[in-house]
Amino acid sequence: MFSKEIFLNRLKTLRTECKISSQSLAEAVGVSRPAISRFEHGVDYPHVNTLIALADYFDVSLDYLAGRSDNPQRH
Repeated sequence: MFSKEIFLNRLKTLRTECKISSQSLAEAVGVSRPAISRFEHGVDYPHVNTLIALADYFDVSLDYLAGRSDNPQRH
């Protein structure tokens, strides 16, 4: 099951640990800067294509990003 709370925490943590701005991340995955903010605050959630782009960008599994696994490695 998709965990909204885990998703928004992991997204924000990944972005801040990588020291990337929300604007840079937005450009990299093809959404607006406000969309990244809405994702990180739980106001809105990404379309599946954006979710995949976020996982690819941070090189983590979709299961990790969505809170279905605590292992960030892709299998």
